[in-house]
Amino acid sequence: MNIGGRQGSFWPGAGMKGRSLAFRLVLLSSLWIFAALLAGSFVITGLFRDYVRRNFDQRLETLLDGMVALSEIEQGQLVLSRAPGEPRFDVPYSGWYWQIADRNDVVQRSRSLWDRRMEPRRVGAAGGGEGAEILRYDDIGPQNQKLRVIERMILLPGGSTPYFYLVAGDTAESLADIQEFESVLGWALGALGSGLVAAVLLQVRLGLRPLRRIGEALGEIRSGRAEKLSGDFPLEVTPLADELNQLLDHNAEVVRRARTHVGNLAHALKTPVAVLANEADAAGDSHLAEVVRRQAALMKRLVDHHMARARAAASVNVLGARTELKPVIEALCRTLQRIYAERRISVDCETDERAAFRGERHDFEDLLGNLVDNACKWARRQVFVKTTASGGRIEITVDDDGPGLPEDQRSAVFQRGTRLDESTPGTGLGLSIVRDVAGLYGGSVTLDASPLGGLRAILTLPGFDPDAAVVPAGAAERRTAAARST
Repeated sequence: MNIGGRQGSFWPGAGMKGRSLAFRLVLLSSLWIFAALLAGSFVITGLFRDYVRRNFDQRLETLLDGMVALSEIEQGQLVLSRAPGEPRFDVPYSGWYWQIADRNDVVQRSRSLWDRRMEPRRVGAAGGGEGAEILRYDDIGPQNQKLRVIERMILLPGGSTPYFYLVAGDTAESLADIQEFESVLGWALGALGSGLVAAVLLQVRLGLRPLRRIGEALGEIRSGRAEKLSGDFPLEVTPLADELNQLLDHNAEVVRRARTHVGNLAHALKTPVAVLANEADAAGDSHLAEVVRRQAALMKRLVDHHMARARAAASVNVLGARTELKPVIEALCRTLQRIYAERRISVDCETDERAAFRGERHDFEDLLGNLVDNACKWARRQVFVKTTASGGRIEITVDDDGPGLPEDQRSAVFQRGTRLDESTPGTGLGLSIVRDVAGLYGGSVTLDASPLGGLRAILTLPGFDPDAAVVPAGAAERRTAAARST
């Protein structure tokens, strides 16, 4: 389970974004918020434009009604009892105009029109009465102003001819109000959208925190710092945690049973082999007794070899398997130095305190024990063991100052039962076991020339990255698969 990479991180890498649940949730929510705010801005600005236009038209209609109220017919002529109350009607080309015309010519007009006139659109039919339909439209003024025009045909009391009343106003002021409103609305909706996206980020982060906690807990299990998922998880996540704990228990039980069966088989086979060896020893030095002794010894070595492989195969994928290298290596070096004390072999070691093997302790003891014991058999005075850890891998070098081994013979010593020198004690299975068990863990063993003058054995195994707080789940499997593929 990969919950966003390393501990504490939120955004995945560029190649993982398409598979990130957090990225999908934030992306979809952000797109929905953007679409909703965009649609809302169109609706709100449209409503505001309609409101401003209706309000402007109502203002012009009020002015037109006032002009009608001031109009009178005297001696057959239309006169105004006084000028309309809008001061801008008196300013030349101010953008605010009024005009009264009959069917032939302009009868009255505002000072703001100066020597210009506006062409009515002649609403209504001839003989239409007072209160005929009002016409509203946009037009261009004398100074190319954008005008809003209200026009109405009125038949005044005492008159026989209808008059066309026209009032126009410059829309620049209204357009400026609309632009200012749209600017303020844009900033407001932008701030609202940013706040909503931030809220979504916070919600997703808090909502997915239990999954990240499960990922971190699995990392703790893989690193050997914990055995089960522990913590107070939400109701929706608790079943997942319980199932994972049951799976861990089942896995541990399967491994325990496999180890038990391997041990039982080993004991069951060793007893008949020991009986055969004892009977051969009791039979003396006959040819048959010698054959039985050799075959019994071979059977014992083969049983040890395959039991070691079976034990390693049963524990190689166990979650939480962790072995600190320093105490194991130091103890092994002290033991072998005492064993080879008569030959005065010095077994020294240099170990990274942070280095840890991703596997069982007894498997590591078998791996390193075979290599160091082999080095001590061939060394003259010195054996040196060095451990380094980097990027989730550990490398252990075992150097001796013995006679070494020609390059063309180094691969042959890994063949099962091969011994290049029969005078040196051994079974010929040690390096073969090391190669097989290391391969099961996704590691390797190679031989090279040693700076001490003898042979160098290089053992590479999966470990824990000393610079990582929690090992990302799945990384070890990918490294193991890559190692096996090679």
